Amino acid sequence: MPDRADVIISIANQKGGVGKTTTAINLSAAMALRGKRTLLIDLDPQANSTMSYLDITTLTHSVYDAILDPKIVLADIIKPTAQANLWVAPSRIALAKLEGRLVGELDAHFRLKDRLSAVKGQFDAIVIDCPPALGLLTVNALVASSHLLIPIQSSYFALEGTDDLLETIEKVRSRANPELQIIGVVITMHDKRTALARDIRAQIDKVFGKKVFKTVITKSVRLEESPAYKESIFAFAPDSSGATEYYRLCEEVIDRV
Repeated sequence: MPDRADVIISIANQKGGVGKTTTAINLSAAMALRGKRTLLIDLDPQANSTMSYLDITTLTHSVYDAILDPKIVLADIIKPTAQANLWVAPSRIALAKLEGRLVGELDAHFRLKDRLSAVKGQFDAIVIDCPPALGLLTVNALVASSHLLIPIQSSYFALEGTDDLLETIEKVRSRANPELQIIGVVITMHDKRTALARDIRAQIDKVFGKKVFKTVITKSVRLEESPAYKESIFAFAPDSSGATEYYRLCEEVIDRV
């Protein structure tokens, strides 16, 4: 893995319900377990990554404030979690209003990148949970990132919308962030027992080729339950298939950066 501050991974897919937040929560936890000082930035106004680690009622400021208010820096809002080596930059519902507040601002697409510059040297890896949309928040994440990880649900409409995402990536690369790389595609919510799931896997492989991670995240009740207990899958069910798979995915990610 490169030196500190060089690995910033956005997890994005504008389609909701694909395991994006589950991947953000557990990939960041796996990196922390491997001894990497890891920051999880929650850019989704639904704040599910935040609620998976912190009591949202105790928070006075969020990423929204750090991006909008010049008097509040990112270091002021970052909170430690119960997991060693893992910190969270929390979200709140107000983030949904950010786009409207930044209309006409010349630096609108660069706000997160600028705010991160002061703290990124304190971490070995930064993981950004993007909202399920291709608006200003996701573009801010892509401009600030070195890598993009795309979760794709193992379902009939798996690839729906990926053309729009790839087009957005190319636009960001063409001007704001030429260094942005797709680190890989992870298949989530996979049920290997069905013929349909095998067909979908073949379809995703055909489109993304070697970018598809070998590790596949299978459907798991444990993975769905763990956020309610404010724990990653590694704390909640360390012997589960979900824990094994996300740890393997983390190893693949580290090998690729």
